[in-house]
Amino acid sequence: MQVAERQWLDFKSNRDPSLREQLIHQYAPLVKYVIGRLSVSIPGVLTVEDLLSFGTIGLIQAVDRYDPTVGIKFQTYAIQRIRGSILDAVRSLHIRSRGGLRRSRELEHAYDELTQELGRMPEDTEVAERLGIELHDLHAVLLEASTSVISLDAPMATSNDDPADSGTLASQIGDGSTDLADQAERAEMNAALIRGIDALSERERLLLSLYYYEELACREIAEVLGVSASRVSQIHASAILKLRAHLRASELLPAGEPPEAASRGKNAKSRNLDREEEDS
Repeated sequence: MQVAERQWLDFKSNRDPSLREQLIHQYAPLVKYVIGRLSVSIPGVLTVEDLLSFGTIGLIQAVDRYDPTVGIKFQTYAIQRIRGSILDAVRSLHIRSRGGLRRSRELEHAYDELTQELGRMPEDTEVAERLGIELHDLHAVLLEASTSVISLDAPMATSNDDPADSGTLASQIGDGSTDLADQAERAEMNAALIRGIDALSERERLLLSLYYYEELACREIAEVLGVSASRVSQIHASAILKLRAHLRASELLPAGEPPEAASRGKNAKSRNLDREEEDS
């Protein structure tokens, strides 16, 4: 039995406070790792120390709730907990209004509709036209949406309180399960993801490669692409929304709930997405 596995089994059985503190210190570098790879818009009132504090809360929760018998590595479980803790704090400081939440739902629904109608991934201009907004306004909505868990590392079943109980798109690739049905489903998902990534623009593919494979931080990706960190967040959000729409069109992800405003159909152009924000 490996040392780490024995540590977790010992902690699970006796809940020794000193072992708990040792595990927290041992895995503390995961907090900085997650912060470095966050692709979201961070409110100016937050400092790095704030992010470290929120992330550490997530780490402590992960240590307290981790079950070594479920077959998931602690690092995988903890990263999702840390990320979730930080994003919850970011969302609360963005003070998203009803108008902001509606725009996010409309944004995802527009990607879904256009992907099915066009038989390909939509361009930003086409999404903006469907929503009845200017291109620069679409970029602002994407930046706002990036504070949600729009990531290949996000749980696919967000209704579950425990991220360890729901898989992620990224975890579908390279999973070592021996179950034949699981292997077939994973292979289908993997193939669909590859087709979806191939259909993205060159810059979107490069960003995903730098983020998920090279594991560069958001600011490092911004330097490579020659854009701002906020633009990295926008491109990342757009790429993930396109991939999710592609997987839903392929019936590999469940269809999203259409936003209330979508029932107004082709009259989308006449809507002023900012007015409701001001009236909220």
